[in-house]
Amino acid sequence: MKTFNLIQGTAPILISLPHIGTGLTEEIRGQLTDDAKFLPDTDWHLGELYDFFADIGASIITPLYSRYVIDLNRSNQNESLYPGKNTTGLCPATTFMGTPLYKDPLVLTDGEIQARIQDFWSPYHLALQNEIARLKSVHGQALVWEGHSIASELPYLFEGLLPAFNFGTADGGACDDQILAAVLAAADRLQLDFVANQRFKGGFITRNYGAPAQHVHAIQLEMSQRIYMNESFPYALNNTQAPEVKSTLKMLIQAAFDAMSALKP
Repeated sequence: MKTFNLIQGTAPILISLPHIGTGLTEEIRGQLTDDAKFLPDTDWHLGELYDFFADIGASIITPLYSRYVIDLNRSNQNESLYPGKNTTGLCPATTFMGTPLYKDPLVLTDGEIQARIQDFWSPYHLALQNEIARLKSVHGQALVWEGHSIASELPYLFEGLLPAFNFGTADGGACDDQILAAVLAAADRLQLDFVANQRFKGGFITRNYGAPAQHVHAIQLEMSQRIYMNESFPYALNNTQAPEVKSTLKMLIQAAFDAMSALKP
């Protein structure tokens, strides 16, 4: 069963969009509540916003299945990313609003979770590891850009209105400080509404694969969906805002790449 797409590029850049999938198995679809079947917590339209990846020579990896099947940005051991705060797990049981995903929560047995790890999580992460290794072997370094988006207001997860651009590098552990500084300088020049390493510090992929000492640098960008789409169903793309956001993303990644290149592994 095919569960993801990987397109290899020529530059030492890998864009990962682990939450854009919308596929469900028939069994899981039948277990979800009616509201959950609308997949409200999807990172809607990021495939369109990052479709410039080939122009910059980047590789890109994207899942086919929804984060409601399994969250590819969580550890397969299901450790909390933010201990003490509300969050969702490896196989989520609730939406970002805190409402149940399943008509019967008992369907998430240990056996079911292990099967989903084997069928969906492991193939994606093996491909991630192999592509990072390939890029590093060719170029001596690699930039992993984790693309995410989320509704601007989710009281279950955070207070108030989320800034438009939320950068995370695991408090500096996943990326050289000079690369993040270059990205933030670009964000400042573009007069963006942004923060770094606040509510969103980077998920499992950023924390696990970012290894600056080994010349692998990972940055997560969590964007507020209000800046490019309608946040209520049917989650339509705003065709007026989207081109500017796409251009901004390209400039931010270019800033990260230029700063990484200056480090010279």
